[in-house]
Amino acid sequence: MRIPPRPKATERACYTRNLRPFVPLFRNAHLATLAGNFWPRPLDERRFPSRLRIYATEAGVGIAVEENRPPGEARGEVLLLHGLEGSSRSGYLISLAQRLLEAGFAVHRMNLRGCGLSEPHSPTLYHSGLTHDARFILEQWRAEGRGPRFLAGFSLGGNVVLKLAGELGEAAAGLVEGVAAVSTPIDLHACVRAIGKPSNWIYHQKFVRSLRRRYARRHRMDPARFPAVDPAAIRTIFDFDNRITAPFFGFGDAPNYYATQSALRFVEGIRVPALLVQAKDDPMIPFALFSAPELRANPCIRLLAVEHGGHLGFLARGAQRFWLDAVLCGWFEALRNKSSPVIVSN
Repeated sequence: MRIPPRPKATERACYTRNLRPFVPLFRNAHLATLAGNFWPRPLDERRFPSRLRIYATEAGVGIAVEENRPPGEARGEVLLLHGLEGSSRSGYLISLAQRLLEAGFAVHRMNLRGCGLSEPHSPTLYHSGLTHDARFILEQWRAEGRGPRFLAGFSLGGNVVLKLAGELGEAAAGLVEGVAAVSTPIDLHACVRAIGKPSNWIYHQKFVRSLRRRYARRHRMDPARFPAVDPAAIRTIFDFDNRITAPFFGFGDAPNYYATQSALRFVEGIRVPALLVQAKDDPMIPFALFSAPELRANPCIRLLAVEHGGHLGFLARGAQRFWLDAVLCGWFEALRNKSSPVIVSN
């Protein structure tokens, strides 16, 4: 596969063909983040009805995937992964699915273990580096003759996507044409510290409450496997990871979990085209992380960085409100057509 050319040092951002530069609707990072979360994003179920498929990725684990297909033969199969405490119904997946379907791609919105529609089928937990399920689904499609195949992840899902591509190395080319990751916490510990800042209190508390509720449901279901934990002891995401996630998956403690599962540790091994979309003002992800030499030195990786957009925001002025969807759709179209995205200055 031909890799799109690497941008020159003087070029600040890359854009796919026929894509206008990003003009943010909101320049305040928190407003962009919140608006992006709550903005209505319809999916035309009459034209593209959803079908639920359960993948038995291992014994006792079922992963629920909502599949939407265009009329006729699909131009490709795109697997989408949501973020922390999200689901296949997360808004950013819905609007991207609509855009991809209109472009002729089949879309598969995956629910991570224990999340959304997967919860009754996977009586377990999930973590930021759990790549097995996405890999299983892609391998299943390959066995079924479905392709070409593409992969995109958002926030935590972005970490999973990049880690998987890095783990596979050269073998990834036989599984996916390329990947995309948006608002990705490539250094988990640094991003957990950032989310814990007072300015991020509203997001932090939302995540913590959701994580505690999810674990409480697991405890009621299987007290032996999921021992009771005093909710008062889980005040932060770090607390949850240190007391629950890391021990459950055998990482020991949260620092070791973060160190071993962060995508930054694996990006050197990426050998398929990978697009990273990141807002410099993301309140949860320090932009300095994307200056890491292991990321910048890999010719397979493109970083599309914009000044504003918050975390998973990227709402634009004008008729093309969901700018991010056009970016990702254009990226996958370019990879499918074996053409190179246009590189321009921001």
